[in-house]
Order: sequence, then structure tokens, then C-alpha cells
Amino acid sequence: MAPVVFVTRPLPEPGVTGLRRAGFDVRVNPHDRPLARTDLLAGVAEADALLAMLSDKVDAELLDAAPRLRVVANYAVGFDNVDVAEARRRGVEVTNTPDVLTEATADLAWALLLAAARHLGEGERMVRAGEWTGWGPSQLVGQPVAGRTLGIVGMGSIGRAVARRARGFAMPIVYFNRHRAEPEVEHELGARYLPLDELLATADVVTLHAPLNDESRHMIGADRLSLMKRTAVLVNTGRGPLVDEAPLVVALRERRIAAAGLDVYEHEPRLSAGLAELPNVVLAPHLGSATTTARAAMVELCAENIAAVLAGRPALTPAPGPPLSPRQG
Repeated sequence: MAPVVFVTRPLPEPGVTGLRRAGFDVRVNPHDRPLARTDLLAGVAEADALLAMLSDKVDAELLDAAPRLRVVANYAVGFDNVDVAEARRRGVEVTNTPDVLTEATADLAWALLLAAARHLGEGERMVRAGEWTGWGPSQLVGQPVAGRTLGIVGMGSIGRAVARRARGFAMPIVYFNRHRAEPEVEHELGARYLPLDELLATADVVTLHAPLNDESRHMIGADRLSLMKRTAVLVNTGRGPLVDEAPLVVALRERRIAAAGLDVYEHEPRLSAGLAELPNVVLAPHLGSATTTARAAMVELCAENIAAVLAGRPALTPAPGPPLSPRQG
């Protein structure tokens, strides 16, 4: 019997087609929306591999429902939807899709940065509504970007890609990371390490690219928002819960910071109360990896990880964590 691969959302080709051609029994949720929990549990009952989205919670309950499961290929950079330790304890490998979405996400961070700093969202709504009466010297005057200090929180591959783009804007770069970057990386990017609180007080633009974990959850809350300049712009293309959104709404409403550009949300897809009504925030629907090349490459990497693990080979991009236990049963 062919190994069963359960895919929780329709995905760009050619990844799934490649798995079928390789002889796998690929079963895809035909509806382009998150699966109900009962449907997800039913879908993994016969699965040898699960190709999961960030919206799919992979925990002990799911692993109990999937006695044949050998690999979870997460269609994302992060693992915050997966209990990696529990999966690996049971002999189930967990993989992700690093690097292939780096450039796309860095581009999107810059799009939000510029749009938020220059009131593009507010201006676009004005024009569409027929409320624009013509050019005015004080109309939607925003914050300058060129030559201002860029603060990067999380200097992984995406943070470094954002830093490289800052060269064209002649922006001094400060960064915070759990582990300081190598001297050659700092030299290449022209980046200076600062503790997080000092970075927030220094930067004109703060962009978040840290992974989500117990330490980073709500790393930007009321206290740290109060450290930022009133002219500062906050961008988040990392993970929604890096920011405590309730005090962010207050800070934006009271103009304690100038603007924000968000692609991810604390309670995604639900927005925190008051966020959508604010004129000085640009809201994107989790588009960080949404380019044709990035999304196709993500599918292909998931498929390659699945094929490798089911063939008894090491995963290409395994999750960090405890050693993989032998699969029982």
C-alpha cells in the first residue's frame, strides 16, 4: 500500500504533483480554509505524513489520532503550532521551510515599513473613497526613512535580508538578537548590537523578525512601547504574539508612536479590538511569503522532506530539539 500524505490546504504546484508521481497516496483538503479540528484528526488517521499549515495544531491529541505518522512537514519557517518535543519523543520527525521565503518576507517588511511611514494606507483609502480634493502642503505628512536608524529585532536570515536592503536608504542599523552575530556579519551589514530596550529607544523604525517562544512572546508590550520615539514606526512580519496588541492599539491611538505595519497578528486571523479603526496602521493578511517563487519553493521543500523521511533518509530541514526516538508500532 502506498504511503499516505495528508495535506491540510490546497497548495501551489508542482510539489503535490511530484509526490503523486513518486507513488504516494496524496489526500488534499479540497477547501481553501483551515480544517475543523475533527476533520484534521480524521484526516491524519491513516496518514504516514502530514503536510501542515501554521493554523494546524499538532499536539499529543493529534499524534494519538495518527498511529502511522512518521513526519510532519510544516509549511512555514516556525514551529509554534507543533509540539516538536512530543512528536520527536514519539518518533515523528518535524520539518520546516527555512530560507526559501527569506527574500519574499524581507520585501514585504520593507513594503509595510514604507507604507506605514508615509501614510500610504490612509492615502489609498482616501482616494478610493473619493475624498481626495487635491494636493495640499500639510496633507498626510509622514516620517522620513532615508538616513534614519533602523532597528532589527531578530538577526536571522530574514533580519539580515532586511538589513541588506537598508543600504539603499543609507540607514544606520542597530540590532538585537538572542545571540550576538559574528563580527564579520556585523561588518558586512554595518550593524551595531544593542540590548533590546536601548534599541527601542534609539531606532526610528523597528522591525520584528524573532522566532516565537516563551521568551519572546509579548516582547513588545506596554513598557517597551513607552521606550520608543513618538516618531517611530513598528513593523511586524515575524509572529503576531511577539507584540501585545492591546497596548499597541493604545500607543497608536494616542500617537505615542507614529505608525505600524503589521502582517501577522496576536490572535490571527482575528484582530484585537480597535486595531482596524486606526488610520496610522497598515494591515496585511499574512503575505510575508506570498510570492509565486517562495510559495512554490515551500511546497517543494515540504515534499522533499516527506519523501526523504518516508524513505528512511534524514530530513533536509529538521526542527531543532531533542533526538528523534525510534518510531514505535
